Amino acid sequence: MPKPTKGPRLGGSPAHERIILANLASQLFEHGRITTTETKAKRVRPLAEKLITKAKRGDLHNRRIVLKTITDKDVVHVLFAEIAPQMAGRDGGYTRITKIGNRQGDNAPMAIIEIVTESVEDGRKAKAKAAPKAAAPKAEKAKKEAPKAAAAKAIETPAEDAEASKFGEGSYLGTEPPAGFDIKGNEDSMKFHTPESRWYDQTIAEVWFNSADAAKAAGFVDAMEGHEPAADAE
Repeated sequence: MPKPTKGPRLGGSPAHERIILANLASQLFEHGRITTTETKAKRVRPLAEKLITKAKRGDLHNRRIVLKTITDKDVVHVLFAEIAPQMAGRDGGYTRITKIGNRQGDNAPMAIIEIVTESVEDGRKAKAKAAPKAAAPKAEKAKKEAPKAAAAKAIETPAEDAEASKFGEGSYLGTEPPAGFDIKGNEDSMKFHTPESRWYDQTIAEVWFNSADAAKAAGFVDAMEGHEPAADAE
């Protein structure tokens, strides 16, 4: 048993509602598309698709059943002779509802319900053609992220490569320096700390150097300058 529709009926009585839906279906078959409220479009859709299914069978019995709902014989002829043959390759989904916004005045949501005229093959081709467009944003995102990945990789490369570090030869940017790069450099203070420095262990290296000369060439100053213990007076 079909589930009753929730909410108030379209008309004041069940008979009035049947007349409204029959008129909407008749106008849909006659013109191919109609503009109405979303509620009416959703209510007439199952009725219209049911009548199209009976028209696809094409026999006299189903024609008489359709005539009980659509009393205009000219519209029934259009349904059986023109619309039904176009739906031969479809198992359902004969109509399409498109929302078009609210109506001025009472602000009722409006929609267009129309008969789907394109073939199933055309619909599949349209989806296949639209698929590469959907993948395009992913390609653009990957293209934008490529320079960032390259820059991150360059930071982990020893500074013997001229493009690897902005501090020149003998420097290294990264968290795990290669062997020989044991001098820590602090970019904020522009000072470097050798393993003999009293602040070496507590200093977080922003750049590593393999020699004090490489650090000085990059503009860094020895953090121990001016802090060496004074010589004993004789």
